Amino acid sequence: MSRSEVNTIESNKEFGTIITRLINRENLTRSEARQAFITVLNNQTSEMQQGAFLSALTAKGETAGEVAGSWEAIYDMDTTKVSINPKVNLVENSGTGMDTFKTYNISTAASIIAAAGNIPMARHGARAITSLCGTVDMAEALGVDVECTAKVVAKSIETAGLGLFNGMSPHIHPMALGRILSQIFFGSTLNIAASLANPALPAIGVRGVYAREMILPVAEVMKEIGYKSAIVLHGCIENSSRGMDEASICGITHCARIDGEKISEFSIDPAKLGLATREIQALAPEPELSLESKRFAALINNKESGPRKDAALLNAGLIFLAADKVTSLEEGIERAACLLEKGRAFETLERWVASQNTDPEKGLKRLHSLVP
Repeated sequence: MSRSEVNTIESNKEFGTIITRLINRENLTRSEARQAFITVLNNQTSEMQQGAFLSALTAKGETAGEVAGSWEAIYDMDTTKVSINPKVNLVENSGTGMDTFKTYNISTAASIIAAAGNIPMARHGARAITSLCGTVDMAEALGVDVECTAKVVAKSIETAGLGLFNGMSPHIHPMALGRILSQIFFGSTLNIAASLANPALPAIGVRGVYAREMILPVAEVMKEIGYKSAIVLHGCIENSSRGMDEASICGITHCARIDGEKISEFSIDPAKLGLATREIQALAPEPELSLESKRFAALINNKESGPRKDAALLNAGLIFLAADKVTSLEEGIERAACLLEKGRAFETLERWVASQNTDPEKGLKRLHSLVP
């Protein structure tokens, strides 16, 4: 047996002890989690063990330190960094995915509306893994260049007020993240940690999580890694065990808010906001991306009313609240509605497509083909 083969066996054995500890429900320190994820990112143990590690960590339930350690490994080792004017208070919004009810891409609609209200949105998303239209898929269908460099995205944030870093692109995460995410089809620590590895490091955010019990742990992680203002949430569906990583108009949304060093919990009742609906299927995406992109463009062009519009306004309102642009959620929803109805949101979408593009004319042609 060669020296390298011996080293591989020893490395696998050492990593196996980490997996055994997790199976036995023993928590890792932030430093141990960071080192374990470095091993995974470097592909220094077998893919079987990498999958077992993620499964065991998820089954045990991640601590804030474990998620922070995995985020640190991904950000330090496998994230392209960008520099944006430090005086700009960047904001991000995203969901972890892996929720039990798949909605249309509400977070993208909310981000466009928020950007129209002069909130600089530095987004970081991925292609769909278990849903029809992930954040990256939808942006691409609208005409955005999602395979561009991080510098192009940064310029788009500065010029259009909105940019999207593709979490599965080698331009953004050149080492391994795309490889790993494309091979797993269950919610794991990576859904949280990887989405937090934003090249622009925003300090303000709205983040949806796939389960209610993840709200406080994710809030703790976000506070630990530098977020100064953020809302972490999970939306429920009335009379159902299913939920969504978006604020819900079909039931109560449970939230935790980071305000400096404090974390406080609150809930949102859509009935009290005049947004409640029982039409949960109205929030589901169309069966084909080509159809969904046309319907999405119509929404941003203020050509659709009803549950889809209400969901976009609620989630955009939360971005205004997290960014301290309004004093209440009701005020945030009103501002979002005004921007959408005056056409400012669609103008912002056009600027985004033109700015985040190596071929702006081609991108705008695609976008305009979606609008009758």
